[in-house]
Amino acid sequence: MNSTIQSIYNWYRETIRNPKYRWWLIIGSLIYLFSPIDISPDFLPFVGWIDDGIVLTLLVTEVSQMLAQKLKSRNDEATAAANNGTAASSETVDVNAVSMK
Repeated sequence: MNSTIQSIYNWYRETIRNPKYRWWLIIGSLIYLFSPIDISPDFLPFVGWIDDGIVLTLLVTEVSQMLAQKLKSRNDEATAAANNGTAASSETVDVNAVSMK
């Protein structure tokens, strides 16, 4: 049972990170959350909400991780661009100083 859950999680994670299928999986997850047709019906207290909670947790976790990675890469690019502009000024230049009277 544990390997089945792990394989479903791995499939979900790999699919949502694929740009080709990302929006399909997000839309499908949202439809599943709001649809009355579930693995366990929502009218059963607590039991019906477990599958929705799992799908919602997976969706929020993966989307937030993708956004965090995107923001980090954007900040890294901005830092690299800023460093490229100042790279010439950070080089050491030897100067012969001459005293003037």
